[in-house]
Amino acid sequence: MSAVQNETRKRSKKRYVSGQQGKRWKGSRELEVGMLGILITCNMNERKCTAEAFNLLNEYADKLFGPEKLQDSKGSSSSEEEEGEEEDVDVALKKEVAQLQSSGGKRERRFQALDSGANNVIFIRTQNLEPDKLVHHILSDLHTTKKKKSRVILRMLPVTGTCKAFQEDMLKYLTTFLEPWFKTPNSATYQIAFKARNSSHNKREEIIKSIAGLVGKLNPKNKVDLTNPELTIIVEVIKAVCCVSVAKDYTLYRKYNVQEVVKEDAPKPDAAKMKTNPNAAEQEDEHNGGEAEKKEEEKKVEKTEAQNKEKVDKGEDDGE
Repeated sequence: MSAVQNETRKRSKKRYVSGQQGKRWKGSRELEVGMLGILITCNMNERKCTAEAFNLLNEYADKLFGPEKLQDSKGSSSSEEEEGEEEDVDVALKKEVAQLQSSGGKRERRFQALDSGANNVIFIRTQNLEPDKLVHHILSDLHTTKKKKSRVILRMLPVTGTCKAFQEDMLKYLTTFLEPWFKTPNSATYQIAFKARNSSHNKREEIIKSIAGLVGKLNPKNKVDLTNPELTIIVEVIKAVCCVSVAKDYTLYRKYNVQEVVKEDAPKPDAAKMKTNPNAAEQEDEHNGGEAEKKEEEKKVEKTEAQNKEKVDKGEDDGE
């Protein structure tokens, strides 16, 4: 066999091997059952959304949980800010080399961006922190300060549990998952926010009805409230994975939309005034928006007075 043929076979083999490795790498970077994290929706620009998400999450995670400690595959952790006695340079270098060799240089970060399986949605996998607590803290601060900190991120939805995206599996998983919030003696008003992406075997009405029935069995005192619920059960299905969480202040924080939550709240009518005077709203409308009606009424009065005056004048003429 010629040298040219041997070289060609080697190149082909390399391409095949690299292709197989690429496929395995991609598979390990996708959303899977068992993962926890945050689903982040955006408008077209996923790359920029990922960068914004890392900046935003790290900023608030440092405040809430402290600086990140890098964790290797064996569970040991290290931090640049760890305190300790000073060591000799040689000892420190040997220790660092030993750690790198034992872990293979592989480090699991606090936040990892993975392929969610849907367009305009990224999944940030979290390690050693509570994603629901972090997201609520971010939205609470944005709602208070009204300071815009992102351009392309739309919604941030915590994922505190995942299961297979089949109705039987979802109900079996949620039976245990929802107990801390809804099982007797706990109870709350709630709503269910369900959305399916790249999944056609789950019908929205059936899923919501089944989950509501499950919550009712946990405690009959649990009541649906679509206006201002205490808790919102978030169910996001992407392909074969169902992501779930229970969120507080979902309505207050504009469905966890970071663009909407920084906008000024619309002025609400005075509840006390409405209670003492049921016609307050009507009177308010008459005061603010009834100018046209007043002018129209004035014209009618003037027209009537003119007609009456004309009749009176005509009567006087006939009398003469």
